[in-house]
Amino acid sequence: MNQISHTSKSLDEVNATVDTMAKGSLWKRILAFFGPAYLVAVGYMDPGNWATDIEGGSRYGYALIWVLVMSNIMAIILQTLSARLGIVYKKDLAQVNRETYPPVINFCLYILAELAIAACDLAEIIGMAIGLNLLFGLPMIWGVTITILDTFLLLYLQKLGIRKMEAFIISLILIIAVSFCFELFFVKPVISEIIMGIRPSLPDDYALYIAIGIIGATVMPHNLYLHSALVQTRNIGEDDESKRKAIKWNFVDSIVALNLALFVNAAILILAASAFHNNGMTEISSIEDAHKLLEPLVGNQWASMLFAIALIAAGQSSTVTGTLAGQIVMEGYLHIRINPWLRRILTRVIAILPAFITILIAGEDKMTDLLIFSQVVLSVQLSFAVIPLVYSVSNKRIMGNFVIKPWLIIVSVVVTAIILYLNIRMVLNKALTYLHESDSMYGKVSVVTGLILFTIILLITIFYPLLYKKMRQKDTNIHNKYPEVNPPEPVNYLRIALALDFSDSDGKIISHGLKQAGIDTSFVLIHVVESASAKYLGFNVADAETAKDEAQLKLYQSQLMGIKKQAKVCLGFGDRVNEIARICKDEQVDLIIMGAHGHKGFMDFVYGQTIESVRHKVGVPVLIVS
Repeated sequence: MNQISHTSKSLDEVNATVDTMAKGSLWKRILAFFGPAYLVAVGYMDPGNWATDIEGGSRYGYALIWVLVMSNIMAIILQTLSARLGIVYKKDLAQVNRETYPPVINFCLYILAELAIAACDLAEIIGMAIGLNLLFGLPMIWGVTITILDTFLLLYLQKLGIRKMEAFIISLILIIAVSFCFELFFVKPVISEIIMGIRPSLPDDYALYIAIGIIGATVMPHNLYLHSALVQTRNIGEDDESKRKAIKWNFVDSIVALNLALFVNAAILILAASAFHNNGMTEISSIEDAHKLLEPLVGNQWASMLFAIALIAAGQSSTVTGTLAGQIVMEGYLHIRINPWLRRILTRVIAILPAFITILIAGEDKMTDLLIFSQVVLSVQLSFAVIPLVYSVSNKRIMGNFVIKPWLIIVSVVVTAIILYLNIRMVLNKALTYLHESDSMYGKVSVVTGLILFTIILLITIFYPLLYKKMRQKDTNIHNKYPEVNPPEPVNYLRIALALDFSDSDGKIISHGLKQAGIDTSFVLIHVVESASAKYLGFNVADAETAKDEAQLKLYQSQLMGIKKQAKVCLGFGDRVNEIARICKDEQVDLIIMGAHGHKGFMDFVYGQTIESVRHKVGVPVLIVS
């Protein structure tokens, strides 16, 4: 775990790696901007959306299509604002929030963001498990277990670079879209009835509840963090014209990608309306029931098979972007960076545990209930991402010439108010239902406490920027104080440690040590014996390998003494990292020089990461020689 610098860029390993200014055809330059919105769009078609779309279609036919259209318009507005923030300010939403809010509120916003990501990951796990169960008959418990392998898929994609990752996600989106094209062909919906569904209407009170669920499942909070970071993978010029062009083409990218997501969600609802509602089945709300009834109702075995394939693709694509969002919020809010594989495993374990517990205690038939619960958690967090975003893009200090126009501020505030109202209503509805039906006093106290904390944090999120218009200047800002540059003092290393392994790099290490040495410098020659007996016996070992290693160090010692340099031989035994660190501390060295062998990835697991580990255990400079 590393504490990252306040100057660290969002998604630093892929930041500005896609060149948008290279010479070439117009289409090539335009396509360089396309990609981020597709990674965002998968969150709008993840398995969490399927349950609400299926229930809405089966219960009310085509009547709620207008809700999907309205949700998509909201999504386009919010994602465009998120992209604008990243392009202009060169920071993601989490980094901007760290500048805006006090530490306690920032930490609460971070926890809420992590809960949202875990909830989203939970929905993807359940979707994948249900899909595998429907397609192959695999038990849900095994399907949930298999999703752990997603960790390694993401790591592989990250090594290939952002463009390869985007290509993989777009491929999965196409699988989903093509699957539903065939589904619509099978069910043959009535076009005129679909068009009528675009007209706003609410058949009854429960339709409003379904509409809230659709909006809550559509607009994903982690996507706002994600989009503001992904646009920074493009290398965009600092001049206004370059930023204006980037904003324009990212807007086009968002429209295309999110309308593709609209098509998928609408296709699910239309499929449910045509296959179930029109056949008198108005109580279908679970993914499993929908899959089970598709084949007999449609009369085609491919209908149910393509449904399961699309569900697996939706879960797989969403899980990749969820981890990226987790990396963004952790680095942005806390300034902490951990290894991607560890980040992925932690996110997946947090999400898998509720799924395992639900299956083992309540049974597989409760997985759909858990899926709906994950959407409620997302709804709770949504306001805490939308409100700071609207504040940020309407702030002149942050956006400069690109602050949004008054009419767009009004539209954004209206969208935020609608989302805030609908999600608060959903949360209160769920809470009041639980308080009315539950007999657990502990559960009731927990719900009431949660509602009070939710209200306090929400009010502070809304009113803090209004009360303190001059944003807090913190270490995330553009440098609070510039350091003075003074002439360097001469370096005088009295004791330099040379970590030697008797490879070709020894000569370079000794050479660099001599370059850093002064007249009074002495050297500490270190080698760690790693034989089996050395690891077991330590200092008491007296095998041939130890004698040979000591003789080699003494040969180096005599050569250094031949050029009038003092040198001490120090053998370590067993653990390479701990022994190097121990010797350096015992000998009170001022500088350590080590050789880097250039292995990475899997080979780091095989050979270990000596330099990084030693660096964290000592308090002196470490010079790395390639």
